[in-house]
Amino acid sequence: MSFFAQLMTWTQKTFEPLGALGLFILAFMESSFFPIPPDVLLIILSLAEPNKALWFALVCTIGSVIGGIFGYIIGYAGKEAVLKRIVSQRKIEKVHKMFEKYEAWAIGIAGFTPIPYKVFTISAGAFYINFRKFVIASLLSRGARFAIEAVLIMYFGKAIVGFIDTYFNWITLIGVAVIAAFYLFYKKRRKIS
Repeated sequence: MSFFAQLMTWTQKTFEPLGALGLFILAFMESSFFPIPPDVLLIILSLAEPNKALWFALVCTIGSVIGGIFGYIIGYAGKEAVLKRIVSQRKIEKVHKMFEKYEAWAIGIAGFTPIPYKVFTISAGAFYINFRKFVIASLLSRGARFAIEAVLIMYFGKAIVGFIDTYFNWITLIGVAVIAAFYLFYKKRRKIS
């Protein structure tokens, strides 16, 4: 069994018995320093109690945003030195360019897609991104991601798990690409007018 598979098993055994509290803790940790996404536990808990799926999505969102704020503080206090410990200089430069160009959009994209959110939360603090925009973008993107998963579980149950596991990340990436394309098209049209 690979290290990641062992970590995934440990995560499930540790946090699942705690229910919503475990989900909150896991979402907090993942947004600032832990590699296992909370989606796994959100799906497990939502399958066990589908009538509470939206509640679990809300708990997951709040935990994730508060964990993101913690990541922001880590980045703010440690500057780029913290980032250099977890990612390469090339990735730091790439993320910094994204922040300079897109700021809140970069956080929103990272929060909604499978891109490691913690890299963006820490980077947002290190690069002094507007805190208010950071929190709003985090709430919207993380909330949307977890709510969609919860609603899918509520309506389709266990049958949708394979779909989420296989396609959900791709769908979020494609969705963001379509939104970005419309945004760029809109921006270009406004310049022409």
